[in-house]
Amino acid sequence: MEAQLKELIPFLRDKNPQVRQIALSNLLGQTPEGSPHRNIFYHGLGGAGLQKPKETDIIRDLKLLCRDQLAVAHDAFRALVNLSDSPLVVPFLSEPAFLTFLVSYILNADAILADLASMLLSNLTASSSPCAALLALKVPILKTPSSPSPLFPTLSRSGTCSAPVPYPPGEPQDILALPLLIDAFVEGASIDPSGDRTSRKRKGELHFLTSVFANISTVSLSRIDYILTLKPQQLVSSCTNEYPLAKIVVFTEHQDTIRRGGVASILKNCAFSSQAHRAILSPDTEAVVVPPSTLSAPGIDTLPYILLPLAGPEELDLEDQEKLPSALQFLPSTKKRDPDPVLRLTLIETLLLLCTTRWGRDYLRGHGVYEIVRGAHMEETVDQVSEHIERLVQLLQGDEGVEIVDESEVVRSQEDDDDDDDEDNRIEEV
Repeated sequence: MEAQLKELIPFLRDKNPQVRQIALSNLLGQTPEGSPHRNIFYHGLGGAGLQKPKETDIIRDLKLLCRDQLAVAHDAFRALVNLSDSPLVVPFLSEPAFLTFLVSYILNADAILADLASMLLSNLTASSSPCAALLALKVPILKTPSSPSPLFPTLSRSGTCSAPVPYPPGEPQDILALPLLIDAFVEGASIDPSGDRTSRKRKGELHFLTSVFANISTVSLSRIDYILTLKPQQLVSSCTNEYPLAKIVVFTEHQDTIRRGGVASILKNCAFSSQAHRAILSPDTEAVVVPPSTLSAPGIDTLPYILLPLAGPEELDLEDQEKLPSALQFLPSTKKRDPDPVLRLTLIETLLLLCTTRWGRDYLRGHGVYEIVRGAHMEETVDQVSEHIERLVQLLQGDEGVEIVDESEVVRSQEDDDDDDDEDNRIEEV
Protein backbone atom coordinates (compact mmCIF):
# COMPACT_ATOMS: atom_id res chain seq x y z
CA MET A 1 0.00 0.00 0.00
CA GLU A 2 2.80 2.43 0.89
CA ALA A 3 4.52 1.84 -2.45
CA GLN A 4 1.27 2.55 -4.27
CA LEU A 5 0.80 5.80 -2.36
CA LYS A 6 4.34 6.93 -3.21
CA GLU A 7 3.55 6.37 -6.88
CA LEU A 8 0.87 9.07 -6.58
CA ILE A 9 3.33 11.80 -5.52
CA PRO A 10 4.56 12.71 -9.04
CA PHE A 11 0.94 13.21 -10.13
CA LEU A 12 0.67 16.18 -7.75
CA ARG A 13 2.58 18.09 -10.44
CA ASP A 14 0.47 16.91 -13.38
CA LYS A 15 -0.78 19.55 -15.82
CA ASN A 16 -4.34 18.23 -15.57
CA PRO A 17 -6.09 19.65 -12.45
CA GLN A 18 -8.36 16.61 -12.22
CA VAL A 19 -5.34 14.32 -12.02
CA ARG A 20 -3.82 16.52 -9.29
CA GLN A 21 -7.11 16.40 -7.39
CA ILE A 22 -7.43 12.62 -7.57
CA ALA A 23 -3.83 12.07 -6.46
CA LEU A 24 -4.14 14.52 -3.58
CA SER A 25 -7.50 13.17 -2.39
CA ASN A 26 -5.97 9.69 -2.09
CA LEU A 27 -2.96 10.99 -0.18
CA LEU A 28 -5.02 13.23 2.12
CA GLY A 29 -6.35 10.28 4.14
CA GLN A 30 -2.81 9.48 5.29
CA THR A 31 -2.08 12.94 6.76
CA PRO A 32 -3.96 12.80 10.11
CA GLU A 33 -2.06 11.70 13.21
CA GLY A 34 -2.08 7.93 13.61
CA SER A 35 -2.53 7.18 9.90
CA PRO A 36 -0.68 3.94 8.99
CA HIS A 37 1.33 5.43 6.11
CA ARG A 38 1.87 8.97 7.38
CA ASN A 39 5.64 8.52 7.26
CA ILE A 40 5.67 8.98 3.46
CA PHE A 41 5.30 12.73 4.08
CA TYR A 42 8.22 12.83 6.54
CA HIS A 43 10.69 10.58 4.73
CA GLY A 44 13.87 12.51 3.96
CA LEU A 45 13.02 15.61 6.04
CA GLY A 46 15.31 14.86 8.99
CA GLY A 47 18.65 15.14 7.20
CA ALA A 48 21.61 12.91 7.98
CA GLY A 49 24.69 13.59 10.07
CA LEU A 50 25.84 17.19 9.67
CA GLN A 51 23.65 17.78 6.64
CA LYS A 52 20.88 20.33 6.99
CA PRO A 53 17.32 19.04 6.55
CA LYS A 54 16.07 19.49 3.00
CA GLU A 55 12.54 20.07 1.83
CA THR A 56 11.10 17.04 0.07
CA ASP A 57 9.14 17.09 -3.17
CA ILE A 58 5.84 16.22 -1.52
CA ILE A 59 5.99 19.08 1.02
CA ARG A 60 7.02 21.50 -1.72
CA ASP A 61 4.16 20.26 -3.91
CA LEU A 62 1.59 20.66 -1.12
CA LYS A 63 2.73 24.25 -0.55
CA LEU A 64 2.34 25.02 -4.26
CA LEU A 65 -1.06 23.31 -4.42
CA CYS A 66 -2.38 25.74 -1.80
CA ARG A 67 -2.44 28.24 -4.70
CA ASP A 68 -4.36 25.86 -7.00
CA GLN A 69 -8.04 25.68 -7.89
CA LEU A 70 -10.58 25.40 -5.07
CA ALA A 71 -10.89 21.60 -4.68
CA VAL A 72 -7.13 21.03 -4.91
CA ALA A 73 -6.21 23.99 -2.69
CA HIS A 74 -8.76 22.89 -0.07
CA ASP A 75 -7.21 19.44 0.23
CA ALA A 76 -3.66 20.86 0.18
CA PHE A 77 -4.43 23.20 3.09
CA ARG A 78 -6.09 20.34 4.99
CA ALA A 79 -3.07 18.11 4.44
CA LEU A 80 -0.67 20.77 5.74
CA VAL A 81 -2.91 21.48 8.75
CA ASN A 82 -2.74 17.78 9.63
CA LEU A 83 1.01 17.51 9.04
CA SER A 84 1.99 20.73 10.82
CA ASP A 85 1.90 19.05 14.22
CA SER A 86 5.30 17.54 13.39
CA PRO A 87 8.48 19.52 14.19
CA LEU A 88 10.02 18.01 11.04
CA VAL A 89 7.58 19.90 8.81
CA VAL A 90 7.30 23.22 10.68
CA PRO A 91 10.60 24.77 9.44
CA PHE A 92 9.58 24.29 5.81
CA LEU A 93 6.12 25.79 6.37
CA SER A 94 7.50 28.85 8.19
CA GLU A 95 10.13 29.79 5.63
CA PRO A 96 9.70 33.43 4.47
CA ALA A 97 8.14 32.88 1.04
CA PHE A 98 5.40 30.50 2.17
CA LEU A 99 4.73 32.35 5.44
CA THR A 100 4.30 35.61 3.52
CA PHE A 101 1.85 33.92 1.12
CA LEU A 102 -0.05 32.32 4.00
CA VAL A 103 -0.47 35.59 5.91
CA SER A 104 -1.26 37.56 2.73
CA TYR A 105 -3.91 35.00 1.82
CA ILE A 106 -5.55 35.29 5.25
CA LEU A 107 -5.52 39.09 4.97
CA ASN A 108 -7.34 39.06 1.62
CA ALA A 109 -11.05 39.53 2.29
CA ASP A 110 -11.95 37.45 -0.78
CA ALA A 111 -9.89 34.41 0.22
CA ILE A 112 -12.29 31.45 0.20
CA LEU A 113 -10.06 29.17 2.27
CA ALA A 114 -8.90 31.78 4.78
CA ASP A 115 -10.22 29.72 7.71
CA LEU A 116 -8.09 26.71 6.76
CA ALA A 117 -5.10 29.01 6.29
CA SER A 118 -5.74 30.42 9.79
CA MET A 119 -5.79 26.91 11.23
CA LEU A 120 -2.42 26.22 9.61
CA LEU A 121 -0.94 29.46 10.95
CA SER A 122 -2.29 28.59 14.40
CA ASN A 123 -0.51 25.22 14.34
CA LEU A 124 2.74 26.79 13.14
CA THR A 125 2.84 29.47 15.85
CA ALA A 126 2.69 26.77 18.52
CA SER A 127 6.47 26.65 17.87
CA SER A 128 8.76 29.51 18.89
CA SER A 129 10.56 29.98 15.57
CA PRO A 130 7.42 30.71 13.49
CA CYS A 131 6.23 33.05 16.26
CA ALA A 132 9.42 35.08 15.96
CA ALA A 133 9.16 35.08 12.17
CA LEU A 134 5.54 36.28 12.28
CA LEU A 135 6.35 39.09 14.71
CA ALA A 136 8.90 40.53 12.29
CA LEU A 137 7.00 39.71 9.10
CA LYS A 138 6.02 42.47 6.69
CA VAL A 139 3.71 41.90 3.74
CA PRO A 140 3.40 44.06 0.59
CA ILE A 141 0.10 45.95 0.56
CA LEU A 142 -1.61 48.12 -2.07
CA LYS A 143 -4.31 50.66 -1.29
CA THR A 144 -7.62 49.94 -3.05
CA PRO A 145 -9.88 52.89 -2.17
CA SER A 146 -12.46 52.00 -4.84
CA SER A 147 -12.79 48.40 -3.62
CA PRO A 148 -14.97 47.12 -0.72
CA SER A 149 -11.70 46.07 0.94
CA PRO A 150 -9.36 49.08 1.29
CA LEU A 151 -6.16 46.98 1.25
CA PHE A 152 -4.91 44.35 -1.19
CA PRO A 153 -2.08 41.98 -0.17
CA THR A 154 -0.29 41.53 -3.49
CA LEU A 155 1.17 38.10 -2.67
CA SER A 156 -2.23 36.56 -1.92
CA ARG A 157 -3.11 35.87 -5.55
CA SER A 158 -4.09 32.28 -6.21
CA GLY A 159 -6.76 30.13 -7.80
CA THR A 160 -9.12 30.82 -4.88
CA CYS A 161 -8.21 34.47 -4.38
CA SER A 162 -8.13 36.68 -7.47
CA ALA A 163 -6.74 40.19 -7.78
CA PRO A 164 -9.12 43.18 -7.77
CA VAL A 165 -10.36 44.54 -11.09
CA PRO A 166 -9.16 47.03 -12.11
CA TYR A 167 -5.78 46.30 -10.57
CA PRO A 168 -4.85 49.14 -8.17
CA PRO A 169 -2.08 51.46 -9.33
CA GLY A 170 1.03 52.39 -7.38
CA GLU A 171 3.80 50.56 -5.61
CA PRO A 172 3.02 48.24 -2.69
CA GLN A 173 4.24 49.15 0.79
CA ASP A 174 5.69 46.62 3.22
CA ILE A 175 3.50 46.67 6.35
CA LEU A 176 3.85 44.75 9.62
CA ALA A 177 1.57 41.75 9.35
CA LEU A 178 0.38 41.35 12.94
CA PRO A 179 -1.64 44.59 13.25
CA LEU A 180 -3.29 43.76 9.92
CA LEU A 181 -4.15 40.27 11.16
CA ILE A 182 -5.80 41.76 14.25
CA ASP A 183 -7.96 44.01 12.07
CA ALA A 184 -8.87 41.05 9.84
CA PHE A 185 -9.77 39.00 12.94
CA VAL A 186 -12.17 41.72 14.08
CA GLU A 187 -13.77 41.98 10.65
CA GLY A 188 -14.18 38.19 10.52
CA ALA A 189 -16.61 38.34 13.44
CA SER A 190 -19.01 40.75 11.73
CA ILE A 191 -22.37 39.05 11.24
CA ASP A 192 -25.28 40.37 9.23
CA PRO A 193 -28.51 40.23 11.34
CA SER A 194 -30.34 38.66 8.40
CA GLY A 195 -27.82 35.83 8.25
CA ASP A 196 -26.83 36.74 4.71
CA ARG A 197 -23.19 35.63 4.36
CA THR A 198 -22.80 37.42 1.02
CA SER A 199 -22.96 40.78 2.80
CA ARG A 200 -20.03 39.95 5.12
CA LYS A 201 -16.82 41.93 4.82
CA ARG A 202 -14.85 38.70 4.62
CA LYS A 203 -15.46 35.22 3.29
CA GLY A 204 -13.67 33.72 6.29
CA GLU A 205 -14.58 34.02 9.99
CA LEU A 206 -10.92 33.69 11.06
CA HIS A 207 -11.73 32.34 14.53
CA PHE A 208 -8.42 30.45 14.64
CA LEU A 209 -6.43 33.69 14.47
CA THR A 210 -7.19 34.07 18.16
CA SER A 211 -5.01 30.99 18.75
CA VAL A 212 -2.23 32.69 16.77
CA PHE A 213 -2.44 35.77 19.01
CA ALA A 214 -2.58 33.59 22.12
CA ASN A 215 0.55 31.70 21.02
CA ILE A 216 2.38 34.98 20.47
CA SER A 217 1.27 36.38 23.83
CA THR A 218 3.03 33.56 25.70
CA VAL A 219 6.35 35.31 24.99
CA SER A 220 6.88 38.13 27.47
CA LEU A 221 8.59 40.53 25.05
CA SER A 222 6.06 40.01 22.28
CA ARG A 223 3.03 40.41 24.54
CA ILE A 224 4.24 43.88 25.49
CA ASP A 225 5.59 44.72 22.07
CA TYR A 226 2.73 43.58 19.87
CA ILE A 227 -0.39 43.00 21.95
CA LEU A 228 -0.19 46.07 24.18
CA THR A 229 2.30 48.52 22.69
CA LEU A 230 1.03 51.00 20.14
CA LYS A 231 2.26 50.60 16.58
CA PRO A 232 1.71 53.29 13.93
CA GLN A 233 -0.06 52.06 10.81
CA GLN A 234 1.47 53.54 7.69
CA LEU A 235 -1.63 53.01 5.54
CA VAL A 236 -4.30 54.01 8.03
CA SER A 237 -4.55 57.59 9.23
CA SER A 238 -5.99 57.94 12.72
CA CYS A 239 -6.10 60.86 15.09
CA THR A 240 -6.25 58.69 18.21
CA ASN A 241 -4.11 55.83 19.47
CA GLU A 242 -5.55 52.47 20.48
CA TYR A 243 -4.06 49.45 22.17
CA PRO A 244 -4.44 46.40 19.90
CA LEU A 245 -5.72 44.34 22.85
CA ALA A 246 -8.76 46.66 23.01
CA LYS A 247 -9.87 45.32 19.62
CA ILE A 248 -9.61 41.69 20.72
CA VAL A 249 -11.06 41.74 24.24
CA VAL A 250 -14.67 42.32 23.15
CA PHE A 251 -15.07 38.68 22.06
CA THR A 252 -15.08 36.98 25.49
CA GLU A 253 -18.79 36.19 25.04
CA HIS A 254 -18.68 35.32 21.35
CA GLN A 255 -20.74 32.29 20.38
CA ASP A 256 -17.71 30.50 18.91
CA THR A 257 -15.74 28.63 21.58
CA ILE A 258 -12.44 28.89 19.70
CA ARG A 259 -12.70 32.68 19.42
CA ARG A 260 -13.74 33.43 22.99
CA GLY A 261 -11.38 30.81 24.42
CA GLY A 262 -8.43 32.28 22.58
CA VAL A 263 -9.31 35.77 23.77
CA ALA A 264 -9.47 34.52 27.37
CA SER A 265 -5.99 33.02 26.95
CA ILE A 266 -4.63 36.28 25.53
CA LEU A 267 -6.02 38.22 28.50
CA LYS A 268 -4.47 35.79 30.95
CA ASN A 269 -1.07 35.88 29.24
CA CYS A 270 -1.07 39.69 29.07
CA ALA A 271 -1.95 39.84 32.77
CA PHE A 272 1.46 38.30 33.55
CA SER A 273 2.92 41.73 32.63
CA SER A 274 2.34 43.74 35.80
CA GLN A 275 3.43 47.01 34.18
CA ALA A 276 0.43 46.71 31.87
CA HIS A 277 -2.22 46.26 34.60
CA ARG A 278 -3.26 49.91 34.61
CA ALA A 279 -3.76 49.90 30.85
CA ILE A 280 -5.60 46.56 30.96
CA LEU A 281 -8.07 47.65 33.64
CA SER A 282 -8.46 51.42 33.21
CA PRO A 283 -11.59 52.68 31.41
CA ASP A 284 -11.30 54.09 27.93
CA THR A 285 -11.91 57.58 29.31
CA GLU A 286 -8.40 57.60 30.82
CA ALA A 287 -5.14 57.82 28.86
CA VAL A 288 -2.59 55.27 30.08
CA VAL A 289 1.06 54.55 29.27
CA VAL A 290 2.56 51.05 29.33
CA PRO A 291 6.25 51.29 30.29
CA PRO A 292 8.77 51.41 28.70
CA SER A 293 6.71 53.12 25.99
CA THR A 294 6.04 56.83 26.36
CA LEU A 295 2.95 56.85 24.10
CA SER A 296 -0.44 56.99 25.79
CA ALA A 297 -3.76 55.59 24.67
CA PRO A 298 -7.23 55.08 26.16
CA GLY A 299 -7.45 52.30 28.74
CA ILE A 300 -8.46 48.88 27.46
CA ASP A 301 -11.28 48.49 30.03
CA THR A 302 -11.13 44.69 30.11
CA LEU A 303 -12.91 44.14 33.44
CA PRO A 304 -16.49 44.05 32.03
CA TYR A 305 -15.39 41.49 29.42
CA ILE A 306 -13.69 39.33 32.05
CA LEU A 307 -16.66 39.42 34.42
CA LEU A 308 -19.56 39.02 31.96
CA PRO A 309 -18.83 35.31 31.23
CA LEU A 310 -18.64 34.73 35.01
CA ALA A 311 -21.84 36.62 35.85
CA GLY A 312 -25.21 34.97 36.34
CA PRO A 313 -28.79 36.13 36.94
CA GLU A 314 -28.38 36.74 40.68
CA GLU A 315 -30.03 39.86 42.06
CA LEU A 316 -27.72 42.22 43.93
CA ASP A 317 -28.42 45.03 46.37
CA LEU A 318 -28.47 48.51 44.91
CA GLU A 319 -25.25 49.34 46.76
CA ASP A 320 -23.50 46.35 45.17
CA GLN A 321 -24.93 47.15 41.73
CA GLU A 322 -23.38 50.62 41.86
CA LYS A 323 -19.91 49.09 42.28
CA LEU A 324 -20.19 47.11 39.06
CA PRO A 325 -19.18 48.33 35.61
CA SER A 326 -22.25 49.59 33.76
CA ALA A 327 -22.31 46.55 31.44
CA LEU A 328 -22.91 44.26 34.45
CA GLN A 329 -25.57 46.28 36.24
CA PHE A 330 -29.09 44.86 36.36
CA LEU A 331 -28.44 41.82 34.21
CA PRO A 332 -31.58 40.00 32.96
CA SER A 333 -32.88 36.86 34.62
CA THR A 334 -31.89 34.91 31.49
CA LYS A 335 -28.17 35.68 31.92
CA LYS A 336 -26.04 32.52 31.89
CA ARG A 337 -22.41 31.92 32.75
CA ASP A 338 -19.96 30.52 30.24
CA PRO A 339 -20.67 26.77 30.03
CA ASP A 340 -16.99 25.86 29.49
CA PRO A 341 -15.19 25.26 32.83
CA VAL A 342 -11.77 25.72 31.16
CA LEU A 343 -12.72 29.22 30.08
CA ARG A 344 -14.17 30.06 33.51
CA LEU A 345 -10.91 28.90 35.11
CA THR A 346 -8.85 30.96 32.66
CA LEU A 347 -10.82 34.11 33.49
CA ILE A 348 -10.50 33.53 37.25
CA GLU A 349 -6.75 33.03 36.81
CA THR A 350 -6.64 36.33 34.92
CA LEU A 351 -8.23 38.08 37.89
CA LEU A 352 -5.72 36.39 40.22
CA LEU A 353 -2.86 37.73 38.11
CA LEU A 354 -4.37 41.21 38.17
CA CYS A 355 -4.30 40.94 41.97
CA THR A 356 -0.50 40.73 42.04
CA THR A 357 -0.28 44.54 42.27
CA ARG A 358 -1.80 46.62 45.05
CA TRP A 359 -3.33 48.97 42.48
CA GLY A 360 -4.95 46.01 40.74
CA ARG A 361 -6.45 44.61 43.94
CA ASP A 362 -7.85 48.00 44.91
CA TYR A 363 -9.36 48.45 41.45
CA LEU A 364 -11.00 45.01 41.50
CA ARG A 365 -12.39 45.61 45.00
CA GLY A 366 -13.90 48.92 43.96
CA HIS A 367 -15.58 47.53 40.85
CA GLY A 368 -17.63 44.64 42.21
CA VAL A 369 -15.40 41.69 41.39
CA TYR A 370 -16.10 40.06 44.76
CA GLU A 371 -19.84 40.39 44.26
CA ILE A 372 -19.67 38.64 40.87
CA VAL A 373 -17.36 35.78 41.89
CA ARG A 374 -19.38 35.22 45.08
CA GLY A 375 -22.37 34.30 42.95
CA ALA A 376 -20.20 32.28 40.58
CA HIS A 377 -18.79 30.27 43.50
CA MET A 378 -22.27 29.36 44.73
CA GLU A 379 -23.13 27.82 41.35
CA GLU A 380 -19.73 26.35 40.44
CA THR A 381 -19.62 22.55 40.09
CA VAL A 382 -15.94 22.09 39.16
CA ASP A 383 -13.64 21.82 42.18
CA GLN A 384 -10.60 23.40 40.54
CA VAL A 385 -12.56 26.49 39.52
CA SER A 386 -14.07 26.76 43.02
CA GLU A 387 -10.62 26.56 44.61
CA HIS A 388 -9.31 29.37 42.42
CA ILE A 389 -12.32 31.52 43.24
CA GLU A 390 -11.61 30.98 46.95
CA ARG A 391 -7.99 32.11 46.43
CA LEU A 392 -9.26 35.20 44.63
CA VAL A 393 -11.68 36.01 47.46
CA GLN A 394 -8.86 35.71 50.00
CA LEU A 395 -6.86 38.31 48.08
CA LEU A 396 -9.81 40.67 47.67
CA GLN A 397 -11.27 40.38 51.17
CA GLY A 398 -8.14 39.75 53.24
CA ASP A 399 -5.97 42.27 55.04
CA GLU A 400 -3.27 43.83 52.90
CA GLY A 401 -0.44 43.12 55.32
CA VAL A 402 3.09 44.39 54.63
CA GLU A 403 3.83 46.00 51.28
CA ILE A 404 7.18 45.49 49.57
CA VAL A 405 8.36 47.73 46.77
CA ASP A 406 9.80 45.54 44.00
CA GLU A 407 11.07 47.60 41.06
CA SER A 408 7.99 49.16 39.45
CA GLU A 409 5.28 47.20 41.25
CA VAL A 410 3.87 46.80 44.75
CA VAL A 411 3.15 43.25 45.81
CA ARG A 412 1.62 41.71 48.88
CA SER A 413 3.78 39.89 51.42
CA GLN A 414 2.34 36.42 51.97
CA GLU A 415 4.89 34.61 54.12
CA ASP A 416 2.29 32.23 55.52
CA ASP A 417 0.84 31.28 52.14
CA ASP A 418 2.22 27.88 51.19
CA ASP A 419 -0.07 27.47 48.22
CA ASP A 420 2.30 29.43 45.96
CA ASP A 421 4.57 26.40 45.80
CA ASP A 422 1.74 24.00 45.05
CA GLU A 423 1.91 22.97 41.40
CA ASP A 424 -1.86 22.46 41.29
CA ASN A 425 -2.38 26.14 42.11
CA ARG A 426 0.34 27.55 39.87
CA ILE A 427 -0.91 29.78 37.07
CA GLU A 428 0.80 29.08 33.77
CA GLU A 429 0.75 30.80 30.40
CA VAL A 430 -1.45 29.15 27.77
